[in-house]
Amino acid sequence: MDYLKVSSKSSPASVAGAIAGLVKDGTPVNIQCVGAGAVNQAIKAVAIARGFLIPTGVDISCAPTFSDVEIGGESRTAIRIAVYVHRIVAPSSVAGSEAVDA
Repeated sequence: MDYLKVSSKSSPASVAGAIAGLVKDGTPVNIQCVGAGAVNQAIKAVAIARGFLIPTGVDISCAPTFSDVEIGGESRTAIRIAVYVHRIVAPSSVAGSEAVDA
């Protein structure tokens, strides 16, 4: 599984564009970050991407997990964020229904 790797120096708007593009292409989106600054940028990117996608009828949510990764010969704990896609369906009005006082 491939991951979008986000660092503390990543631009949230750029990462958001990548997330939105992958979602529109139907590609699963998974993000990996190490450190508080990287997690901050990743979550901001998910929030921005959500704003890009909602007007198109798509919403996203995310779920974080811990993972041990090796970086430069050192074992580090990463946060991996899975992005889930939800299609927004407009509520249909029922013809002829009226509010009824109970």
